[in-house]
Amino acid sequence: MNRRCHKKKAGKSIGDRRLRILSYVYRSLIVIIILLSLFIIGGTIYGVFSNSTPPGSVQVDELQNNKGQTFTGIGPLRVSTADPQPGMVIIYVVFTYFPQDKSFSEELVLRVRDFRDIIVSYIGSFSINDLQKQGEELIKIEILRQFNTKLRLGQIEVLYFSDFMIVE
Repeated sequence: MNRRCHKKKAGKSIGDRRLRILSYVYRSLIVIIILLSLFIIGGTIYGVFSNSTPPGSVQVDELQNNKGQTFTGIGPLRVSTADPQPGMVIIYVVFTYFPQDKSFSEELVLRVRDFRDIIVSYIGSFSINDLQKQGEELIKIEILRQFNTKLRLGQIEVLYFSDFMIVE
């Protein structure tokens, strides 16, 4: 009988030891999960309250402070006039834009073909005399108006002619 009691005690102590180890691992995992949760919640609260300006206002301030870049994607164009003996107008249209406004910048790139078509159809509908009577400023205003009717995500404010030559 002595042997049997000794075996039970030995078996019981091994089972108790495994139970204590599993309990320790379980408690350790719970403590780690609680600490990670507190760390994530604390970081989120810090991130929300430490930023004094809303995310959208930073982008607006950058656009207001930056004068923009020159959009030259249209390139130089040679357009025939509507004269019986057509003349040639060499025109290079540029304007400023803000590359920080990614969606508008992408729209500008996608509309380059439309911009070229607008310039060719507008300039090509006039004779050399009509173009000279209109003058550069009126032509700029009309081309700008037509450009802006095509744009959905922003507007061009000022249009420039890098080159504008009428060749008879």
